[in-house]
Amino acid sequence: MIEHLTGRLIEKHPTHLVIECAGVGYFVNISLNTFSALPDEEQLRIYTHLQVREDAHTLFGFYSVAEREAFRLLISVSGVGASTARTMLSSMTPAQLREAIASGDVPAIQAVKGIGAKTAQRVILDLRDKILKIYDLDEVSLKPDNTNKEEALSALEVLGYSRKQSEKAVDTVLRQDPSASVEGIIKQTLKNL
Repeated sequence: MIEHLTGRLIEKHPTHLVIECAGVGYFVNISLNTFSALPDEEQLRIYTHLQVREDAHTLFGFYSVAEREAFRLLISVSGVGASTARTMLSSMTPAQLREAIASGDVPAIQAVKGIGAKTAQRVILDLRDKILKIYDLDEVSLKPDNTNKEEALSALEVLGYSRKQSEKAVDTVLRQDPSASVEGIIKQTLKNL
């Protein structure tokens, strides 16, 4: 197994990069999170996962060990391949993914392009206990305090927005900033509506 590569960055694209190590250029598939986290420096260290199949040896690269561990957890789920896992990590940070799985947030996982309800439920079912154990999370702490959400929704209803329309926009705001104040939620939601 190739644990990591340290070398000179030759090419950098949103889906892959080429890194030269000791005169050998490695084509490494990456997620958008890794792409945006990569520095513009020429010297680079990238953590890797080598997938060996009958017809191909494919190298996946990650800027952080946490992202690589999330990738490995995802591909352990039946029906989730390396491509799907990379798409999920392009749409969500490892922390967001971990939180969504641990709290059983099917809509957050389903929001990833190409992920249906069944796949999202399977990911949660297969990984929830592992996530809770590995990261020593307490299920009680995962239940969000919905007071701010409810107050924001009530205020938006008073302003004339339908609850259903407002709820989707508020959920989007809370996914980006779970600790947002009522005023912050309302301001961001009004920008999105």
